[in-house]
Amino acid sequence: MADNVASLFRSTAAHSPSMAALARESDGAGPVDFCIPCNPYFPTPAMFEDMAARLRDIITYYPSGADTITAELCSLLQLPPQCVAMGNGSTELITWIDHLLVRESLAVPVPTFGRWTDQPMETGKRVDMFPLQESGGFALDLAQYAEFIRARGTRVAVICNPNNPDGGFLHKHAVVQFMDAMADLDLVVIDESFLEFADAEVEPSVVQEAMLRPNVIVLRSLGKNFGLHGIRFGYLVANPALAGRIRSMLPKWNLNSFAEHVVFMLKEHGAEYAQSLHQVRRDRMDMSGQLSSLPGLTVYPSQGNFLFVRLPVGAEGTVVRDRMLTEHRILVRECGNKIGSSSRFLRLVVRPQVDVRRLVSGLEQVLYGTSRRGAAVPEQAGGTGYSSGTAAVDRLVSETNGAGMRGLAAQAAAPGLAAAPVAGTGMPLPAAASTVTADPAGGMPVPAAASAGTGVPQPVARPVAQPVPQAVPQPAPQPVPQPVPPPVPQQFPEPVPQPAPMPAQPLAPAAQAPMPAVAFPAPQAPPAGPTPPGVPARGGLTAAQVRGTDGLSMAPATGWPGPQAAWPNAAGMGQVV
Repeated sequence: MADNVASLFRSTAAHSPSMAALARESDGAGPVDFCIPCNPYFPTPAMFEDMAARLRDIITYYPSGADTITAELCSLLQLPPQCVAMGNGSTELITWIDHLLVRESLAVPVPTFGRWTDQPMETGKRVDMFPLQESGGFALDLAQYAEFIRARGTRVAVICNPNNPDGGFLHKHAVVQFMDAMADLDLVVIDESFLEFADAEVEPSVVQEAMLRPNVIVLRSLGKNFGLHGIRFGYLVANPALAGRIRSMLPKWNLNSFAEHVVFMLKEHGAEYAQSLHQVRRDRMDMSGQLSSLPGLTVYPSQGNFLFVRLPVGAEGTVVRDRMLTEHRILVRECGNKIGSSSRFLRLVVRPQVDVRRLVSGLEQVLYGTSRRGAAVPEQAGGTGYSSGTAAVDRLVSETNGAGMRGLAAQAAAPGLAAAPVAGTGMPLPAAASTVTADPAGGMPVPAAASAGTGVPQPVARPVAQPVPQAVPQPAPQPVPQPVPPPVPQQFPEPVPQPAPMPAQPLAPAAQAPMPAVAFPAPQAPPAGPTPPGVPARGGLTAAQVRGTDGLSMAPATGWPGPQAAWPNAAGMGQVV
């Protein structure tokens, strides 16, 4: 395998070669997998034995139609089938969302799951990338993100919760407030593919809220949670009109017989599934502690089934990845081809303790020179940039400033925005956020407003000179009504705490007080006549204003279902069926 590692990674269109390709290069035995985020405790051995015994029938005959399989899943999750569309993996659903519902532009924080940046650019959409700051622990400030969306005039907003690769988590009340603040957009997507591994909140999913809103889709995975990536199945939840539009475009047999077999056997194994999630969360804490003991290695807090780590200064991720594979038969995810990340970062999947001990031992030898090949960390070195395997999408971003098709870079810049960034760092923030905080470790600068409320200690901010505004040439008068200019970015005031709502029942003693509402920039009223590009297509009141409130109270954090719990609800937490 040692001679072919580099060619394996260069020849694949994905971030890593498949386990099948690696197994073929090593006489049938693949490496220990810390790369693909999969539940290692589910299905149980007994479930695998059942599938093996039925293998002939499963692969011989056609599956039932997607409607039958979807109805069974919805019965299990207590969701109305008309609000659900099942796909051959979440990537199939992302593809159809892009083709059917993203008409001109999409905003997404980076780094994140690559299909949210690659897919819309492949179809010529403008992708507005909001950079998560390394010096802020990659935390997403929703108020700053909303201001960025307003300044860009973006039509679709995406949030991954928890985010991949860093595992950053947003509480449910904040996500609902964001959804309501963005009610005038064409679409808001909340990607909850890893949410069932979270333990920061009892019921963090917004699936119930999504079904009541006209422009919200929640995307959820099954392969990651059930430990069955090879089956390729996932689903989305939305109001019946949105879900039905996606469902009508899917082939009748887009789900295979293995997917059907697993969905129909799940109702008998709810307790084992809940226990597997509980074990992954325990392993995540243990694994984080062991990795944090390595000198110079930074481990970021995560609510996913993976950990985002920064290698010591001078370590090149591709070198560490290749040596871990060839010398220790361990596959890790090097993140140099993720927009907004670099080769100094790895994403490591949570695995049982016996595997983690092997991982830590291998990293010690590769990083600190206890193997015959010496250390991967030089004594004197600076930070590294992207790996040599950076994806082609990075080059596309560099050429087009995230505008999708080549030749549109000049049109992508909007008034009030800074110059185009280096490829992979995301779209520029509004020029009004001119006070930045430098990261001594070499990360991207943090806007002063973005650093507030993240819970991460920040270095002392230093003011920088305000750029001289440049005159923006005005377009020639048109016979149609003129578009409303984007709102001027403003410094957000401090959040004003709300009076605590009257609870339906007493909260647990350990419950936290309701979180204050976040002030989001208000949408502009739509002009009369045809809606010009980049102007919100719908105005009026947000859902929160209709309800007569500015936000929702956070659910009490009373813990997770234990091993005795039955099947979790659609959010995978708290309630049982």
